[in-house]
Amino acid sequence: MSDLSTRRRWTLISLGLLRAGGIAILLVALYYLLPLDRPSPSSLTVGLLVGLLVLVATMYWEVRAIVRARFPGIRATQALATTVPLFLLVFAATYFMIAFHDPATFSEPLSRSDALYFTITTFATVGFGDIAPRSEAVRLLVAVQVLLDLVVLGLGIQVIVGAVKKSRVREVPGVDAA
Repeated sequence: MSDLSTRRRWTLISLGLLRAGGIAILLVALYYLLPLDRPSPSSLTVGLLVGLLVLVATMYWEVRAIVRARFPGIRATQALATTVPLFLLVFAATYFMIAFHDPATFSEPLSRSDALYFTITTFATVGFGDIAPRSEAVRLLVAVQVLLDLVVLGLGIQVIVGAVKKSRVREVPGVDAA
């Protein structure tokens, strides 16, 4: 690989990570700016379902983009840097709205930052124990998040790696991608 192509590759990696970082920053800004402090019980459920549908649609779009990408490994990194923050913010917004609607559902009142912190510690399976769900319904929701965490980490990464492999096989002359 020549210096020019190496330089070009690093430029593409840098631009891709800047794009993904920009999207992540935009998502976090939306999380802090959206009026999440006016939930009704029905809007909580609808919000979570819409958020999860947006996540699935984003993941589908990202996998298709990986398969078509000239540099699928770079595109896969961008996909992870976009979809993981979206996943975390969907749950953080849901926990914030639940806690705002009924502060007794968690061991302490949750600010947006507290809800994001709780979501991240749950995702990372660290669970410091300083914030805990108190109601059965919220415990079940946290259990759903933990199960989806496993799906995101296991199946999600497997799908992205599979898309990278499919794209790379497609690029090799004389090899059938099917």
